[in-house]
Amino acid sequence: MRINYPWSSLKPGEGFFVPALDTEKARELGLRAAVGQRLRVKAVPCIKDGLTGVWFYLPLRGKIGPSQF
Repeated sequence: MRINYPWSSLKPGEGFFVPALDTEKARELGLRAAVGQRLRVKAVPCIKDGLTGVWFYLPLRGKIGPSQF
């Protein structure tokens, strides 16, 4: 299964949610994809709208934590 991550449309402070049952695997795959794009993203396992998954975001400089989570 191939996931198309919207890295090119992200601005600092923005993110997106990827629903997944295996959040550790989803986190690992997403972070690997980000490294391939030379991005420093963060990934947080979470529950959003009743779905388990991972929130990926591009952090703001000097800030810690997702801004839209």
